[in-house]
Amino acid sequence: MAKSGKSSASRIAVWGILLLLVAGLAGFGSGGLGGNIQTVGSVGDTPITVQEYQRGLQQELDFETRRRQQPVSMQTALQEGLDIRVRERLAASTALTEEARVMSLSVGDAEVLRQLQQVPAFQGPSGTFDRDTYEFALERSNLRPADFEDDLRKTAARELLQQAVTGGLTLNKSYAETLYGYLGQRRSFRWAELNADLLASPNVAPTDAQLQAFYDENGTQFETPEVRKISYAWLTPDMLVDDITPNEDELLALYEERSGEFNQPERRMVERLGFADADAAAAAKAAIDAGETSYDDLVTERGLTLEDVDQGEVSRDDLDGPIADAVFALTEPGITDPVETSLGPALYRVNAVLEAQETSFEEVRDDLVAEAAEDQARRAVLDKLTEVEDLLAGGATLEELGTDTELEFGQIEFSEEEQEGIAGYDNFREEALLLREGDFPEARELSDGGIFAARLDEVVPPALPPLADIRDDVAAAWDAAETKRRLSELGESLKAQLDAGTAMEALGLVGRTETDRGRTEFIEGTPPALLVTAFDLEKASDTALIPTDDGAILVELLDISAADLSADEAQNFLTQLSQQGSAGLAADVFELYGQAVQARHGLSLDQVAINAVNASMR
Repeated sequence: MAKSGKSSASRIAVWGILLLLVAGLAGFGSGGLGGNIQTVGSVGDTPITVQEYQRGLQQELDFETRRRQQPVSMQTALQEGLDIRVRERLAASTALTEEARVMSLSVGDAEVLRQLQQVPAFQGPSGTFDRDTYEFALERSNLRPADFEDDLRKTAARELLQQAVTGGLTLNKSYAETLYGYLGQRRSFRWAELNADLLASPNVAPTDAQLQAFYDENGTQFETPEVRKISYAWLTPDMLVDDITPNEDELLALYEERSGEFNQPERRMVERLGFADADAAAAAKAAIDAGETSYDDLVTERGLTLEDVDQGEVSRDDLDGPIADAVFALTEPGITDPVETSLGPALYRVNAVLEAQETSFEEVRDDLVAEAAEDQARRAVLDKLTEVEDLLAGGATLEELGTDTELEFGQIEFSEEEQEGIAGYDNFREEALLLREGDFPEARELSDGGIFAARLDEVVPPALPPLADIRDDVAAAWDAAETKRRLSELGESLKAQLDAGTAMEALGLVGRTETDRGRTEFIEGTPPALLVTAFDLEKASDTALIPTDDGAILVELLDISAADLSADEAQNFLTQLSQQGSAGLAADVFELYGQAVQARHGLSLDQVAINAVNASMR
């Protein structure tokens, strides 16, 4: 962007304008943002670099794209304030880095190396840290080893600072016990449903006056929804895919590109558990063979999880010779004898044997045709996006797009209930609700790679049809409301008798008993309000009447059982809650500490640099 600006400026003959342009572009260089713009701000003397901000923005865009399952543009990110979220996060971490710097808190090279060796992405086929793999992984992420290691060192220093601030913070034991006492309480109760069958007689047909009064009081219930009459032009990959025929060279290239998927060597799903010496590995294998322990138990005893020892799916070429020989000697799931590796002796467990797979081009040709055609169709549609934007900017109407381009013109009476056609796309639905009469149509993308532009022609507001046109609907709604009213009156009468000691069956009700129900359980065929109400009652014999859509439910509390804090389940819960609560308490304290640190050192941001980075991401 800056390079283009300078190139344009160099062609301007008026020196005064040239000087103004050079001054205005000071700080911009040839690298997209320029060699002179290095930071977007700082906390104290610790800078927030352009690279950190760019990385943070890209990570945020990638995260939102995965979460929403559709591309998120930089324009959308700015509109929703995602860039602000990134800057706040960077400011917080930078403040802690500055505090660690002021305190001269750091870690040595040995600790940095130890942490690098623990990153699976930096490990070679042998399962150990590999320098070439490390540098290749960083190169793919556009990172330099020196910068990455500096970030790792700063992160480690922040963790030391966090441990110093939050170490020893634990949740009060009574809090966990009180919470489990609430959640673990059990209740027994009886309940009976009150429906129209209990009424002595059906509802009398409503008079015209009753219907009119009900119609007047409940008019919004019968209103038609707001309708937005929208014209649009759109193009999706599905509209083009049938006219696309990939050539054989393209199909063969795609087959070669995915050859690793179609043609795979014999593989194993493997886990690796290392030992201090050969004797320990041999003793462990003997204990497994004798049934005295299991591989899972050995993993747990070492303080590890199965994820920690998982090596994933491997082929013979992925493993060193002796390891490959031992693992691939097993033709079914099992555990190898101890194997000597560069990290010491280990036992390998094979969880699955995956046979070699060879799929010829002819076998997958039809699938490749469909995939290539879809891909070409998506690219063809996106290639149209700039053309459509230019046409709209030049004054073209949506109708003209439908006749002069491959886009299809259409009209829709859109409401929030509409789901057919283009209304089935969330992107369109969002745009349809934001459109205003007189808005200039803009090209937008659809989640499947399509594009569209829309114009609001008219808004038809909600309307209440005349009573004569919806008389049957109003009569049905009146009848339901009248039934509910009569059942409510009956329920109050029955509740009073239940409170006086009359049993449910003596009242003509079919009662159901729920024994030792938990607060979070689900009772099939009942509304959530039943359990909520049962746990709101204070003592045995208390009753309540619960309104439902069709009538009411009468409930009587029979017994309250306190939570058993000595049970294994309770102890596990209390342990986990204490750990989680302590972690949450530590996080809150550390957040407050971070805010105080940031306020003490001071945050400064360079809005010009921020705008330049944001523009470069578009």
